[in-house]
Amino acid sequence: MVVHRGHIFDALFSKLFRHAGGTALAVLVIASGWGRPSQAQSGGSIKLRADVQEADANTGIITARGNVRIDYPEEAIYATSAQAQYYSRERRIILTGNVFVQQEANTLQAEVVTYLIDEGRFVATPNDNEQVESIYVIPEPTEEPAAAPEPEEPPSTPLPALPEELPEFAIPTNE
Repeated sequence: MVVHRGHIFDALFSKLFRHAGGTALAVLVIASGWGRPSQAQSGGSIKLRADVQEADANTGIITARGNVRIDYPEEAIYATSAQAQYYSRERRIILTGNVFVQQEANTLQAEVVTYLIDEGRFVATPNDNEQVESIYVIPEPTEEPAAAPEPEEPPSTPLPALPEELPEFAIPTNE
């Protein structure tokens, strides 16, 4: 399906699904500019795989259950969970149940993770008496830190030119 920015979709959810080999597959199209004047994300598509998926055209919510896997290559995000809900009108995805998210080399594990698409932000919460676990890889600096600037020399004042002949001075003597 080709989606052009700004088009209105009457039957959005009826075209998002196909059934293949017992696993439901949906491709969620995220395009910059849909309903919002400014967005942080550049757009792209999110592939959602699960054992079962349901879409409600009235609410704009897609629910996926069982072995959920999300691939969002434009943002280098890959996730797995027991359940996912995509709120198309709010442009957010809520993953629940043993959630694992990887973005580039960084990882996040929690019971519930909300991904705010327009902000490119994750919000994670654990089960009771547990913690969220994150691993952030800090990249090496790409360039050397700038050296401190050399202090400027004060402007030099030219010395006056010496006369060609020096005047004769009488040097007093004690004689």
